[in-house]
Amino acid sequence: MEGGLSSFWGPVTAAEWCEKNYVYSSYIAEFFNTISNVSCILLALIGLINALRQRFEKRFSVLHVSNMILAIGSMLYHSTLQHMQQQGDETPMVWEMLLYFYILYSPDWHYRSTMPTFLFLYGVGFAIVHALLRFGIGFKVHYVILCLLCIPRMYKYYFYTEDASAKRLAKLYVATLFLGSICWLADRLFCKEISSWYFNPQGHALWHVLMGFNSYFANTFLMFCRAQQREWDPKVVHFLGFFPYVKIQKPKSQ
Repeated sequence: MEGGLSSFWGPVTAAEWCEKNYVYSSYIAEFFNTISNVSCILLALIGLINALRQRFEKRFSVLHVSNMILAIGSMLYHSTLQHMQQQGDETPMVWEMLLYFYILYSPDWHYRSTMPTFLFLYGVGFAIVHALLRFGIGFKVHYVILCLLCIPRMYKYYFYTEDASAKRLAKLYVATLFLGSICWLADRLFCKEISSWYFNPQGHALWHVLMGFNSYFANTFLMFCRAQQREWDPKVVHFLGFFPYVKIQKPKSQ
């Protein structure tokens, strides 16, 4: 949306959202959509520290780092509204979903090298095609399909998990996804009406915040399930009485 200050980055070449451009700085196009990603980085950093401190498998460290890379890409996109930066936001979204797919399905995959090889080549191929071609609705459909492919496995993990605290993590994951989707859709579909309000609720920025928590809850739940598979006696504990994380007790032989 058109704003007040002049643009440092030049004309807009990427998709815009329901926030006036360059209101607070000539260097930041969509201010709230940009700074809202800070929460995603901080939550992913907390998850990364926990994964490293308790020596979880490297896949979880990579997952948390991918969450941070995605948030940084989103900051660059919303601060510049340039097509190249938009691709730098969308491509890591697909890479992240491929990583979730690996974490969810690899424990029962009998041919260890085939899945990571295929997912790596798929990710590289997508990045190349996405850099050469402009995707509109096609990207969104592709991303939704990747998300839907992960749901059956997430449900299976939820169904076979008996720990009430772990199940609560899964419920928080679903709740934040639901609320975030409402914010995303409202910002996208009802921008004209929202723009006439005295106060803009910044639905896309709220989507970023909720997705930061969504990723954290999903990662923490998956860490619990993986620790159960490895017989590391996982427990969901709460920092300051409300912030959940997984604590494990590895056998001395490990």
